[in-house]
Amino acid sequence: MSALLTGGTVVTSLEPPTVTTRDVLVHEGRVVGVDSPAGDAEAVDCSGCLVIPGNVCAHHHLYSALARGMPYRLEAPGNFVQILQRVWWRLDRALDAESVWLSAWVGGADALLAGTTTIVDHHASPNAIEDSLDQVASALEQVGARSVLCYEVTDRDGPERAAAGLEEHRRFSEREHTLSSQLVGAHASFTLSEETLANCVELANELGTGIHVHVAEDAADERDALARFGRRVVERLADAGALSDRSVLAHCVHVDEREASLIHAAGSWVAHNPRSNMNNRVGRAPVAALGNRLTLGTDGFGGDLFAESRVAYLRAREADPSVGPEWAVARVAASGRLAAAATGEPLLGRIEPGAPADLVVLAYDPPTPITSENLGGHWVFGMSARDVRDVLVNGEFVVRDRRLTRADDRELRGRSREVAERLWRRMDQIGAHPFTPEGGN
Repeated sequence: MSALLTGGTVVTSLEPPTVTTRDVLVHEGRVVGVDSPAGDAEAVDCSGCLVIPGNVCAHHHLYSALARGMPYRLEAPGNFVQILQRVWWRLDRALDAESVWLSAWVGGADALLAGTTTIVDHHASPNAIEDSLDQVASALEQVGARSVLCYEVTDRDGPERAAAGLEEHRRFSEREHTLSSQLVGAHASFTLSEETLANCVELANELGTGIHVHVAEDAADERDALARFGRRVVERLADAGALSDRSVLAHCVHVDEREASLIHAAGSWVAHNPRSNMNNRVGRAPVAALGNRLTLGTDGFGGDLFAESRVAYLRAREADPSVGPEWAVARVAASGRLAAAATGEPLLGRIEPGAPADLVVLAYDPPTPITSENLGGHWVFGMSARDVRDVLVNGEFVVRDRRLTRADDRELRGRSREVAERLWRRMDQIGAHPFTPEGGN
């Protein structure tokens, strides 16, 4: 299809922030020009609107989408490891193929409606591993979202499931998916044996991709690494060859100065998830030490990057008053660069000729001027997901006038409620996970 977005204010780049007024021509999935002749393209009036590159969620857990409002009947968890044992490691064991697919569909739909066009997901379903990445990819492609997927390889459910997780990556790599790319997923150092970690690194090298792994989200991860290996988490990952410029390190809340230097030297991406970190009470990530490859994820906290970037800004500014709103925009831009590298689309996250046409039209018509110099102030204090009017992914309108275009939203959400109830009943039959890290919780 061809479309000409006319009359809007256009953010052609988030870093450096570049705001201009021009038309944007989209043809066959690409931006083919700005202020270009329309030909027979459909004209889309964007007067009074802001056109931006689609947002990217650099770390998500779509399998948690059906957990919203989920009943909880066990003793309340007192720390992060107990949250995993009593909530998330019970939920992931209750997932089946149908709930995996619907979780991805619901999470993808919510992300698109919030202006997030690419999701870097970290999936786990230990009793439904085979074809689970295809289920996630299928759901996201049906709703129209771009994705970078992996399966969470871990030893917490035994060596057979660890091997099955690795095999799921191989199987997925052999199949074609229009909008999905791949990393190799690993849970966290404290649930990975030396052999399994080495196998993840070997597979990533074989597939020509990077590792997507949780790093020092909680202090228990560091205590386990020191107790078992005499090294801190990032040192262990570096020694195993898991750090590269293609790797995504989620959280990094408890990394020290030496670990930060190893991350910088490898050029690895760090996915910062402030809302999840606050909710789990794991601490404050040392964002100032983590460099310009610091991206933003939600860690399953929905798909709204406007909300995540606002909280990230407030959290960073609380620690350092020199942080300005432009810092938050730079984090969103870094997420776009991560997606560009992971998908092999170097211009993803920009609006210029040749870039994939992943665009968001915001019905954001502020009472004050918006310029390249003050975009950060508008981003943090003005724009929100409620402004999302239209979303294009790969040149196709997947949200138009605030409605999904590819599926019957009401029908699928009704089905998801039924599946969620069955999922919750299965989860009620599953006890707290027995796996415990070394060195204490």
